[in-house]
Amino acid sequence: PMDELAEAGGVGFSDDGDPVFNSQIMRCALEHSRVLGLPISDHCEDRELSGGGIINEGRVSARLGLKGIPAASEEVMVARDLVLAKLTGARVHIAHVSTRGSVELIRRAKERGILVTAEVTPHHLTLTEKSVSASAKVKPPLRTEDDIKCLIQGLRDGVIDAVATDHAPHTLEDKKKQIELAAFGISGFETALGCVMSLVHNGEIDLVTLISKLTYEPAKIIGRDGESGTLKIDSTADITIFDPEREWVVDSRMFASKGKNTSFEGYKFKGKVMATIVDGKIAYKDDSLVIASREVTKHYGG
Repeated sequence: PMDELAEAGGVGFSDDGDPVFNSQIMRCALEHSRVLGLPISDHCEDRELSGGGIINEGRVSARLGLKGIPAASEEVMVARDLVLAKLTGARVHIAHVSTRGSVELIRRAKERGILVTAEVTPHHLTLTEKSVSASAKVKPPLRTEDDIKCLIQGLRDGVIDAVATDHAPHTLEDKKKQIELAAFGISGFETALGCVMSLVHNGEIDLVTLISKLTYEPAKIIGRDGESGTLKIDSTADITIFDPEREWVVDSRMFASKGKNTSFEGYKFKGKVMATIVDGKIAYKDDSLVIASREVTKHYGG
């Protein structure tokens, strides 16, 4: 019921986790979303090509004897939905882009004036197909170093608009299985900033661009331009305060999320969230800030 969802405040529609294979259904959805002025976010996967796949199709999957998921399974759906977006004049958002081919398709579509935006996840920007484990089993799968280079370039030149976690908080029971049986997905909230800050420290992207990709540009995609993702006077006080130089070690036991599954367990990141303010109220403070405030209170009283 797209009309009712829009009226209730929905900011868009998504087929994530269950891609629409029927092109006529996707066309109708895009046409209706255009009337409502809302985007459709696509999980681009041709399951005829990816069915039964575990990791990226390539040398690693062949060496390990694991069924692979080819880049084409993503790219053919990206291509189809870009064609349908042009046909209908609707806005389409490509979720969790993972391949060089998808980036190039989106680049050409933007050059032709098709209304498309796209996102990439922190894990697809930093981990390759060589990270083979149940914790790193995600969909789309982790790809190659060449794909990562293209994704980062896409962020720099504006082909990819946003960084989004694709947070999938599975239970440890869902993930602590042999890789063929484990669920797809990774918990990404707590590690997102530290993970992508590695790109800044390595000189692969500048800090201002990264912050925009995490805040302002995602807000624009969901129609909150000027309302969210900015520090303008009278805008909602949703603020993240972080220390770009603070080093920390990932310990999933400290996650606020119920999903503790991460491929970054034990990693040392540089760049840490120190506090968050939600709607003007402090929602989180790092333990070091809590200790510091106690010391100040003890010293000065009050």
